[in-house]
Amino acid sequence: MLLAAGLLAASIMPDAGAAESPNIIVIMADDLGYGDLSCYGATELQTPNIDRLADGGLRFTQGYCSASTCTPTRFSFLTGKYAFRQPGAGIAPPNATSLIEPGTATIASLLHDAGYATGVVGKWHLGLGGGDAPDWNGLLKPGPLEIGFDYCFLLPTTNDRVPSVYVENHRVVNLDPNDPLWVGNKRPSPDHPVGSDPEVRKTLKMDWNHGHNQTVHNGIGRIGFFTGGHAARWRDEDLADAWVEKSNAWIRDHKDEPFFLFFASHDLHVPRMPHERFQGKTKLGYRGDSIVQLDWCVGELTKTLDQLGLTENTLIVFCSDNGPVLDDGYQDGAITKLGSHQPSGIYRGGKYSIYEGGTRTPFITCWPGQIKPGTSDKIVCTVDLPASMAALVDQPLPEGACPDSFNVLPALLGKPEAEGRSSLVQQPNKGPTLALRVGDWKVLSYPDAKPRKHLTYEKGPGKYELYNLAEDPREENNLAESQPERLKEMLEQLEQIKDAGHSRPGF
Repeated sequence: MLLAAGLLAASIMPDAGAAESPNIIVIMADDLGYGDLSCYGATELQTPNIDRLADGGLRFTQGYCSASTCTPTRFSFLTGKYAFRQPGAGIAPPNATSLIEPGTATIASLLHDAGYATGVVGKWHLGLGGGDAPDWNGLLKPGPLEIGFDYCFLLPTTNDRVPSVYVENHRVVNLDPNDPLWVGNKRPSPDHPVGSDPEVRKTLKMDWNHGHNQTVHNGIGRIGFFTGGHAARWRDEDLADAWVEKSNAWIRDHKDEPFFLFFASHDLHVPRMPHERFQGKTKLGYRGDSIVQLDWCVGELTKTLDQLGLTENTLIVFCSDNGPVLDDGYQDGAITKLGSHQPSGIYRGGKYSIYEGGTRTPFITCWPGQIKPGTSDKIVCTVDLPASMAALVDQPLPEGACPDSFNVLPALLGKPEAEGRSSLVQQPNKGPTLALRVGDWKVLSYPDAKPRKHLTYEKGPGKYELYNLAEDPREENNLAESQPERLKEMLEQLEQIKDAGHSRPGF
């Protein structure tokens, strides 16, 4: 038994000679689809820096996020818990308070306990503060620093939601106390500029299609209302530069100790307004230009690692928070300039969907000298990163922590004997709509049988859909009626996972 335990540990840990505490960087793209990168088959644009990670590491063909929307995936990535289990874990509104309670075990707290410096830079969208609403003019607490991060520099929500300010640690950056920040869900005064006003709409530099027509900032309508805080406001065009600048400075400050950085990109999320130097770089409009900007961000981070001599001691995980969306509320040319580009690759659906295009996304691991370059068909998911990174640094999981996070470290490192996940639950924004994949089989369960199709979401007729992904990766042949026993078995497994409150082996 002791010999078997030793062999198991050896199979999980990196090769002999690897650093005991490698640096870890998770780069999470926003709204990036399976087919959006040249290393995943895109031909209408090039992503050389991300391609370099794939060429030097492991490119997964069955890498997933746990949900097809942002807040749920980010919650699950941090906590190792499916977001459908957490009340209120849908897409967070502008005034959302902290979704993850202080003291919750997260990937950051696990690595912090293992002696890592921990930082998050970029999009948060998991709420800040407590009570009824964040105290935008005071301490925004609890937040990342109460769940394991030492440092944060954040976009508190998304750039299509107010307020349009940065948050560093517990406070809004550059906030003038004589110009207090107010955030609400009602128009504060009749003369407050909003994108739905016809005269204001004529002045917008990016027009809206649906929603996104309340407070106007930087010539763009947003979701929600805010006033004040003018010295603290950012330009959409400058967000990527800010993330890179803060991340590189933080890496330099912690180059002599093991560190974990969560780099939360925002480039592809609407309103897509890349920096002027990237505008027009592709023929796909601002969405394509934003992918090129994301690739630049990755290149700037890896360049810093090279300069500091940290490349061979750093594990990089590149992933996305959900699949792609074209028209998500703004008129930015994403549809009219799409051409032959296929954002989801061969897969059906995208953001908001539980078809494969909603959650099967680019997923790359790169660790020079430790991960043999190649392609993997193992099933891995962003929800697995807490348990897997804890195993990497030999940090035990606290009792009750990370209930849905599988230790798939051998698969992430490309070990020959590695196995990926045996099953995976997928969700859109929040329940009760869910999907379960077990092996090659996948069942989709909806609250009703009504078919739906509009700009951002679709479902076929029927309450249930059943697919064999090995034979039908595009999910075109619904087998729910022809395979009733298989359907019944899959639905029972889904109910078991829901009722158990956990799915991790050995929980």
